[in-house]
Amino acid sequence: MKKLYLECYSGISGDMTAGALLDLGADQKKLLDTLATVPAEGFTVKVSTVQKSGINACDFDVILREENHDHDMAYLYGEVGEEEEHHHHHDHEEEHGHDHNHDHGHDHHTHRNLEEVNAILDAVTMTDSARDLAKKIFLAVAEAESKVHGKPLNEVHFHEVGALDSIADIIAIAVCFDDLKEKENLEGVIVPVLYEGTGTIRCQHGVLPVPVPAVTAIAEQYHLPIHIIPDRGEFVTPTGAAAAAVLRTEGTLPEEFRIVKTGLGAGKRDTRRAGVLRAMILEV
Repeated sequence: MKKLYLECYSGISGDMTAGALLDLGADQKKLLDTLATVPAEGFTVKVSTVQKSGINACDFDVILREENHDHDMAYLYGEVGEEEEHHHHHDHEEEHGHDHNHDHGHDHHTHRNLEEVNAILDAVTMTDSARDLAKKIFLAVAEAESKVHGKPLNEVHFHEVGALDSIADIIAIAVCFDDLKEKENLEGVIVPVLYEGTGTIRCQHGVLPVPVPAVTAIAEQYHLPIHIIPDRGEFVTPTGAAAAAVLRTEGTLPEEFRIVKTGLGAGKRDTRRAGVLRAMILEV
């Protein structure tokens, strides 16, 4: 039988996951056609090959019209004055890199709740199984935000789930996984552990410790093992943690396996370790 293995030694984010699945052979045209049916404006998508630490990886990039500080390392981890802080809301969401979930737009429409996101998903042209997977990933993020902020699920308005980049990332993960599962007859997803950094990161709500509260809430809810590495920075985003949690069916690699295919998804931030999510299709 075949299984998908997600090796999260450089963390995991939404765009890294989408890139890795595309690199494994998910149908890019099908994905782009699907994203073209999203009933919202303000983003475009670019898929390309980039180099991370000298190796080729697939970059799934959601480009927002609004300003985005997602991969501005000095902003995310540096000292920013209060006045500047007021003008730059780093919406913390998707990317270990540039989690395209970090929508820093000031348009109030980017604050969508779960019901509004589900309405968007219902309008998108995709298979029922992909739609169901996308809704489960959004629900995992929404439940975590609800717990962290102490608000009922239907009252949580947040960039993390409502932003266009998060919506595009999660639809991409769902459509690509659904396509690969059918083509490769995948019978499970192995995610042994998520590697996460240390320190703090600037978010919409201020400066938060890494792992950010939404990630710890998802890890707690779904029993996701975390390994803290000495590297400073956020390596696991809420979208990445939610995708890993929902896709994961087991946590242990078999003693022996054959690697059928390998895919690499690129993160956006520059860190000491290669910013890639490695995904493999294993025959066990």
